[in-house]
Amino acid sequence: MSFHAPLIIDIAGTTLTKADRQRLQHPLVGGLILFARNWQNREQLTALCHAIKRVRADLLICVDHEGGRVQRFKTDGFTHLPPMRALGDMWMAQPHATAHAGPLDATNAATACGYVLGAELRACGVDLSFTPVLDLDYGESSVIGDRAFARDARVVSLLAKSVMHGLLQSGMANCGKHFPGHGFVKADSHTDIPVDRRSLRAIVQDDAAPYRWLNTVMTSVMPAHVIYPKVDRKAAGFSSIWLNDILRGRFGFGGAIFSDDLSMAGARRIDGVEVSHAQAAVAALRAGCDMVLLCNQSVGDGKPVDALIDGLTEAQLKGQWQASEASEERRRALLPKSAALSWDELMVQRDYMHALDWIA
Repeated sequence: MSFHAPLIIDIAGTTLTKADRQRLQHPLVGGLILFARNWQNREQLTALCHAIKRVRADLLICVDHEGGRVQRFKTDGFTHLPPMRALGDMWMAQPHATAHAGPLDATNAATACGYVLGAELRACGVDLSFTPVLDLDYGESSVIGDRAFARDARVVSLLAKSVMHGLLQSGMANCGKHFPGHGFVKADSHTDIPVDRRSLRAIVQDDAAPYRWLNTVMTSVMPAHVIYPKVDRKAAGFSSIWLNDILRGRFGFGGAIFSDDLSMAGARRIDGVEVSHAQAAVAALRAGCDMVLLCNQSVGDGKPVDALIDGLTEAQLKGQWQASEASEERRRALLPKSAALSWDELMVQRDYMHALDWIA
């Protein structure tokens, strides 16, 4: 039987409990995602990450750390990164002799943001940030808003590629989200099931274009919990049409695919039927996801996390889901290949200090 650890779970606190360790030791668990509640200071975060790696060295430690309002760690020396729209605004500004402005300065600043973001996280033991956002800014979506670089898919792609370049310089992989595009719909998939009624042609030519243009540098993708009924009645993260036929087939993407959080409203109904976390996980994996996330369910007794692990184990035994060696290879490929600088080493590194000049 193939080995495959597709589950990305979370923990409730700032240290590992006995229950956390037991869950992280389970062979179906491939990593975890950290939140602001898991943070006190750099020393604590570093100790937590080291403790996680002592449980299993191959666990992928992830976080949503984009800049702007989506940045989990903001104190004790972490740089306050700008929202990605600030880079789009810099792109549109007239070039200036004494200030950073214009397209080329914007791409340089984006690379600097990616490097600082990745290097600071890696210095504390975090492996991967789910960034950058590739959604287009239509000015309608409150959940995306200034997380998006711009409205123009070409500008988004070039700025995102620059952020990815900076992340890769720091030794960190990247994650384009939310495929094929969450920016056009107003509804928030955390609380609703957004529906985008545009044609496949319109979406592929515009919102999804960055995923085709970036397929040589993008190491992972997170699909949207959005339904595009002219393509499939299932949300993109549960759709083999979107994940296999379009993302992998038409666009040639060969990296890892993460589901978005399975606790979100957009993941709790599939084909109009309410599903459990385990049923959603099976549906996402069968559709083409390599890994599935369940967030904020460890708080309290953590029973939803245990139910997911037990449910996916049972589904595997019943043949409802098959482990994938290719998926496991893609998961492991996201682990950093190089040793990270310590925080003290990073603070005096020339490249890091130069990058900070571009962010200020």
